[in-house]
Amino acid sequence: MTPPNPSALDSLRSEGDVNLSSRRADWAADHIGPKTQALLDSDANHFLHQSLSTPCLNVLARAEGAWIEDVEGRRYLDFHGNNVHQVGFGHPRVVAAIKHQLDELSFCTRRYTCEPAVQLACRLGELAPGDLKRVLFAPGGTSAIGMALKLARIATGRFKFVSMWDSFHGASLDAISVGGEAVFRKGIGPLLPGCEHVPPPEPMRCPFKCGTTCSLACADYVEYVLEKEGDVAAVIGETIRCTPFVPPPDYWKRIRAACDRHGALLILDEIPIGLGRTGKMFACEHYDVVPDLLVLGKGLGGGIFPLAALLARERLNVATHTALGHYTHEKNPVACAAGIATLDVIRDENLVVHAAELGEYALNCLNDLMKRRYPLIGDVRGKGLLLGIELVHPSANGTPTRPATDAAEHVMYAALKRGLNFKVTMGNILTLTPALVLTRSEMDQALKILDSCLAEVE
Repeated sequence: MTPPNPSALDSLRSEGDVNLSSRRADWAADHIGPKTQALLDSDANHFLHQSLSTPCLNVLARAEGAWIEDVEGRRYLDFHGNNVHQVGFGHPRVVAAIKHQLDELSFCTRRYTCEPAVQLACRLGELAPGDLKRVLFAPGGTSAIGMALKLARIATGRFKFVSMWDSFHGASLDAISVGGEAVFRKGIGPLLPGCEHVPPPEPMRCPFKCGTTCSLACADYVEYVLEKEGDVAAVIGETIRCTPFVPPPDYWKRIRAACDRHGALLILDEIPIGLGRTGKMFACEHYDVVPDLLVLGKGLGGGIFPLAALLARERLNVATHTALGHYTHEKNPVACAAGIATLDVIRDENLVVHAAELGEYALNCLNDLMKRRYPLIGDVRGKGLLLGIELVHPSANGTPTRPATDAAEHVMYAALKRGLNFKVTMGNILTLTPALVLTRSEMDQALKILDSCLAEVE
């Protein structure tokens, strides 16, 4: 098999939107008042500057349910939320659990455990598919990814990893080594050795030219690399890329079988999409696949506390001689209380089913009402309340479509003016990830705003 030649990555093909542009400046001139500007200037004066977050867009004063509010009093439906708001912002049950735990036990020192940590680990083991019963907690998803990489090396005696171009697994040195976004990798090497990258399952950018009938050549290429490398510890991928890119139905089954044949583990990263967002508790359930290691984060802390988890198969409990994480806040009782309350809310409010039903409704609306009306829309896709609208310049005279990056940015700032917040990913994808507590009427409000913004651009 001839390996493809990946297209050059640039700063627009990232998990966040561009934060230095003329459109941002124009929006700020109309919407940023003196109080907000003073806080933004102070932020820029005190924090180290970095891509995707400097300068900041705005200043928040409140976040509640599916909504955020800035210091000028403007409210926005938040279809971004950094994917932490499965149960919405400031859910009363999560807040109450945190307050109660603060009065009982506010911290658990290392070498000790505590009841909330044990309870949360037990709950996750009961919910997870297959025999993913062993758990480790960490303060954030990036740290949990690092633990997964270390455990894979220990368990297999191998050191190489196969991951996807354009993927995102966190911002630490080991995470960007397996990640594939240039905005995180460029100019920082040398990175972790043994990290091989392959094309992701993205139909609109397929380098294998499968056409209308997908042959899963991208999955076959993963097996090709596993066979030729011969000493791969694990394949790591996002079950569904949160941009989103939704792999074909048999993709992960093919990867799972290839890993089994070549002695590699399968690590699935569900940090932004797990816990019900896709209409299943875990996204891998859509593919009827059980990974060897599953990583959760973001929403696990109820949109309040930073908390992540590594779930592993029983047979991978083999690292007693080393410290995989040993983080200071690994078993923080307050964070774990927030996690327990989050799982309770997801269960009691039936949010997984709600996400599936509301997401299907929204996807049908986007397809039926928008794709036929707006030539800029090249694709509409998603699972549950993980939705994406890809904007492209239509082909002419047989030429390929081109990403409509300027149009995507135009739509984003037009939506902000109307009270809808979302982010643009990979330069031209309107990525919509609302809270799972979103109502049907709030979804209709957001769809109406998108419709008017697309009409403005067209």
